Amino acid sequence: MNYRVLIVEDDVTLRETLAYNLQRQGYSVFTAADGYQGMQLARDEAPDLILLDLMLPGIDGFEVCRLLRKEMSVPILMLTARDEEVDKVVGLEMGADDYLTKPFSMRELLARVKALLRRVRLIREEIAAEDEPAMVVASEQPLVFKDLVIDQGRREVRLGAEVVRLKPKEYDLLIFLARNRGIALSRDLILERVWGWEYDGGSRTVDVHVRWLREKIEPDPANARRIVTVRGIGYRFEG
Repeated sequence: MNYRVLIVEDDVTLRETLAYNLQRQGYSVFTAADGYQGMQLARDEAPDLILLDLMLPGIDGFEVCRLLRKEMSVPILMLTARDEEVDKVVGLEMGADDYLTKPFSMRELLARVKALLRRVRLIREEIAAEDEPAMVVASEQPLVFKDLVIDQGRREVRLGAEVVRLKPKEYDLLIFLARNRGIALSRDLILERVWGWEYDGGSRTVDVHVRWLREKIEPDPANARRIVTVRGIGYRFEG
């Protein structure tokens, strides 16, 4: 699995060093130099893990951690130059999953990263085992959700009296979500079922296509009601 790691660190040398070493391990890496940029990237890129510096300009790591934890369950490894017990306690209370004091060895950091990502993988496997829906055999019967009609026989979607123009993958994604209405579907499961095992892109593909779908079928895409985000998992279709 190609995990996505976000580094929020204002020290440019350390930030680039971390990015280089994580990329060598096969991770996709995104970087931010301050807390505000870090929060925006976390929302836009849906990382699997965040490395978060404590002492950041503008808004510190404690506050970034607190705000992000309200929105998502992504593991957060907090980095700090201070080694005070109270900082560790506060960081963990704010929602950090682990804490590493500078200076640290790259070997230790990579070990912590692997441990946290292993936890992510296990949680996803448990969710998939418990909730993974069977792929419903295609039916010619239209799927009707109030003013949204999915005509499976014609591969056509109508919103009221208007035909919604969807790209092939947008339609496939909508069908998969709609056939599993009310079920929280992970990004990895959606990627596998809609794009297939052979697809080598990341879960960001799912987020982009969901955004495109929302722009076409949601009355208010910024406050989606049909395709709902399930924090830390993926999406659920409500109809």
